[in-house]
Amino acid sequence: MSSHTVSRRALLRIGALAGAAGLAPSLGACVTDDLGASGSLPEKQSALDVMPVLLVATTRKPVGTPPRPPYFNSERGRGLSFAEVRLSPPDRSLLGKVSAVITGDWTIGAVPKTETGPAAAEAFAQAALGRDVLIYVHGYRESFESAAVSAARLSDGIRFRGVSGLFTWPSAAATLDYNYDRESALWSRDAFEDLLKALAASPSGGRINIVAHSMGTLLTLETIRMLRAEAGEAAMSRIGAVVLAAPDIDFDLFSNGVARLGPDVSKITVISSTNDRALELSAALAGGVRAGAADRAKLEALGVRVADASDYGGGLINHDLFLSNPEVQGVVKRAIARGAGV
Repeated sequence: MSSHTVSRRALLRIGALAGAAGLAPSLGACVTDDLGASGSLPEKQSALDVMPVLLVATTRKPVGTPPRPPYFNSERGRGLSFAEVRLSPPDRSLLGKVSAVITGDWTIGAVPKTETGPAAAEAFAQAALGRDVLIYVHGYRESFESAAVSAARLSDGIRFRGVSGLFTWPSAAATLDYNYDRESALWSRDAFEDLLKALAASPSGGRINIVAHSMGTLLTLETIRMLRAEAGEAAMSRIGAVVLAAPDIDFDLFSNGVARLGPDVSKITVISSTNDRALELSAALAGGVRAGAADRAKLEALGVRVADASDYGGGLINHDLFLSNPEVQGVVKRAIARGAGV
């Protein structure tokens, strides 16, 4: 049996598992990050629910001028693009919650404003108006639309009070294109760094919080390393929390990357799980232990904070609990609060 055949079969298993991801996990043990839950009452409404606008920075190729649905595709664009995306929030009524099981929740309503080229990063920073920003960086096999919906679900789920943002790179959104996705994520490092530099240079302040998932954690860790090396502590001081959910990174590569961050490693929180089936298959493809499936003690020895979700997930995948489970979302919320000094 050829290695190519093994890879295709492993990837097909990922696709089959992903198709079952909609099954709700059963409740097991609570997810903890050894910091204790916040005693304050949760906010009833997110800023995104009040004004459903998502700021998007992307290295995807625009579809049309001005962009039309699906707005940005899986091809690699020419530099960074900025888009102001108007979202339609989910129906909060009982009928809406029932119908959401079939029709979904957040949707893209319109993309009325775009900017492509050297001014894109600054356009994003200006739209943020110096407020705290939450930037979501998606993982493997994501379209522009699915990444935008996930960003909205995350921001709304933790009741984030600042600006909701998305950095989306050219994923092929196809099960068999794992290698294309990985290369596209790494290809997008410079553009992501340009965005973070523009936000960090904004004189009106605001914390930059990043939540990255799966393959997007590789892009994020590499970019943070570059930012620290090239822009120094002044830029890093504007970074609040960096949450790496189910990082799809070889553990040795992760260890080396974290070691280059020095004291800024304290900004990183890892959401891990030793029963993450997607990372198990990724390890079979790439070899080695994935950081998101590593033993908690090994991760903590690197100086990062760890929320081990191994005893929580009861589904078939256990790869994106941060988008659906309130307790795991609480880990993200506390990390952002720490980054803000709250």
